[in-house]
Amino acid sequence: MNSGFIKATGIWYKNEINTIKKAETQLQPIYEAFMNAWEAILDRFSKEHFELGEIEVKLHCTKNLFSNDSNISDINEIVISDNGIGLDDNSYKRLVNLRDDTKKHSNFGTGRIQFIHFFDHTTIDSIYKSGNLFKKRKVTLSKNEAFLKENAIMRLDEEDNSNETNLRTEVSFTNPLDEKDKSFYSSLTVQDLKDEIIKHFLALFCEYKGKMPKIHISLTENTVLKDETNIFPSDIPNPDKEEELKIDYSKLNEKNKIVSAGRQEKFQLTAFKRPSSEIKQNAIYLVSKGATGVSFDIDSLQKKDKIDGNRYIFLLSGDYLDASDCDERGKIRLINRQDFKQQNESKMFKEEVVLYDDIVEETNKSINKLYTELDTKNQEKNKTIDELQQMFLLNPATVNKIRKKIKNTDSEETILKAIYQADSEIEAKQDDAIRQQMEELKSITPDKTEDYQTKLKEKVDELITAIPLQNRTVLSKYVARRKLVLDLFNEILSKELDSLKEGKRIDEKLLHNLLFQQSSTSEQPEDSDLWIINEEFIYFKGVSEAKFEDIEYNGRKIFDKEFSEEDKRYLNSLGEKRLAKRPDVLLFPEENKAIIIEFKAPDVNVAEHLTQIDFYASILLNYTIDDLQLTTFYGYLIGEEIEDRDVRGRVSRYEYSSKFNYWFRPSEKVINFNNGPEGNIYSEVIKYSTLLERAKFRNQIFIDKLIKGDTK
Repeated sequence: MNSGFIKATGIWYKNEINTIKKAETQLQPIYEAFMNAWEAILDRFSKEHFELGEIEVKLHCTKNLFSNDSNISDINEIVISDNGIGLDDNSYKRLVNLRDDTKKHSNFGTGRIQFIHFFDHTTIDSIYKSGNLFKKRKVTLSKNEAFLKENAIMRLDEEDNSNETNLRTEVSFTNPLDEKDKSFYSSLTVQDLKDEIIKHFLALFCEYKGKMPKIHISLTENTVLKDETNIFPSDIPNPDKEEELKIDYSKLNEKNKIVSAGRQEKFQLTAFKRPSSEIKQNAIYLVSKGATGVSFDIDSLQKKDKIDGNRYIFLLSGDYLDASDCDERGKIRLINRQDFKQQNESKMFKEEVVLYDDIVEETNKSINKLYTELDTKNQEKNKTIDELQQMFLLNPATVNKIRKKIKNTDSEETILKAIYQADSEIEAKQDDAIRQQMEELKSITPDKTEDYQTKLKEKVDELITAIPLQNRTVLSKYVARRKLVLDLFNEILSKELDSLKEGKRIDEKLLHNLLFQQSSTSEQPEDSDLWIINEEFIYFKGVSEAKFEDIEYNGRKIFDKEFSEEDKRYLNSLGEKRLAKRPDVLLFPEENKAIIIEFKAPDVNVAEHLTQIDFYASILLNYTIDDLQLTTFYGYLIGEEIEDRDVRGRVSRYEYSSKFNYWFRPSEKVINFNNGPEGNIYSEVIKYSTLLERAKFRNQIFIDKLIKGDTK
């Protein structure tokens, strides 16, 4: 026996092992050892007698004496054992040679590096047969300093004839290198480990379900058995459906465009439809060498979605995925469309590949065909997109361009972000097109350009076409916002808001705040929705629900002046504080003019308030600072309960316009009590519903133009 460190030749282990990254999953060493055990059994018994195999996974813990919690234990050792072919000469040779891929199970020979990334020591103790003799071989793997200084990661501890006649191999992991890993292994339960092993090797278990080896999992604490379980064939779900997929190979043409290579690769799609209690989340897993690896979302379902109490798992396997496996078993090396186009001359990937994007797309297509209930989710997605398009006046060309890229699992926010991003990219191209057209226009001169007039007209026409496209996004958002406000206005009047559905009264405050926020301190109501009444109103300075005495205009209070004794008497007579009155909305469109707007709740008889605006006009004319000289007033009294005879019976000068469905008074005198110039007021009485229909009509004109422009 030549025991001792197995020194490498031609490589320097200290550098080489760092090129193989530590796996992300903390169970990877167990998976690697389990798969090695599985393959060793297969080598010994073949598939025909595979049920004669045995695999044991043992968790050995010791009680943590320094913990206040009596239930806390520390992992002491993890052992995976099997009755396979053992660490015979061929297996030992592959173990010694890093990256030896001669093993017939499509392995890269780097799984042992995961052992030493996670644990300080990994011991492999095996009985194997050589000719007619039974032999024992024991090795230790590690990357600690004692090994690396010898340029070794393995030490042969024992190699001799054995009296044992039962072939076996035990892989023992001790002393996790990372405290987080140690905590994870210490908290493992046998049921957790069973569930994870089944999930990870589901494709493999399904393939061998008829003749599975015995699989036992146990947990001991201070040598006392605490828990145990088995993985039986009955634990492995039967596939619900199976389907063969054919996916095109892709290549780059001479213009660096991705095109079909004219041949296809076969894949196998295995579907599991199980109660949600058995499946934690919906997913598609890529399978390599029997182990589940990379997963991606099902377009038709969110991860936690259930349909009739069921969830779905799909396994995609095939020779192409096995050949694309990396050093870390199950981590498949694929390339997406964007990276394939951008790869440099070193050509990390072959000239003809199956793209990851195509795998995702074709798999999801097949899934929707297999399960009509999932295709229904796809239809729901399209309905949501159409509703968002209509609600926000999204560009149909943009929406249709990216519709296929939107997943059924995407939230409405995600969908809108995707559409707006696509729109911005289109807008950037349009901006660049305009810039180029401007540059080309500069080069067209009468003295140097043949057919000057013709070429000039062509370029001008192109420019005129591009500029409206550039402005479309901004305009559509502007119009869409208005549409949303009108929809809300309609829901309030129709009592379709949740807060009004139980027959509650529509408060005046609700409508007031919709049009112009009450108690707004802004003198510039451009952010209000007074455009519903009149487009010009959003450009005028003004206030909402402010006391007369607090109102400012151009930085000065408008009632800030000395009043005569008679004025003081009147403003506070009959127990009233007239300067404490609050007009709903007061706007100042230009010099000497004011607009007064009053809102009434929809169930209030508006005719009972016909003189309120006249009264406010009188206060403004007589008591504001002299600099204002307000003499021209426009009054709007808005409600819903309006009776023609009540209006004209109380104030006979009001007239009814049947064409536009409102009442108006062309002009009425506003008396000046201080011998100054008298004023006049024009007034309207109008229904909320009439304002809504007018505003809808105006906004629809913009919408129709946008839609018409999109279909050109």
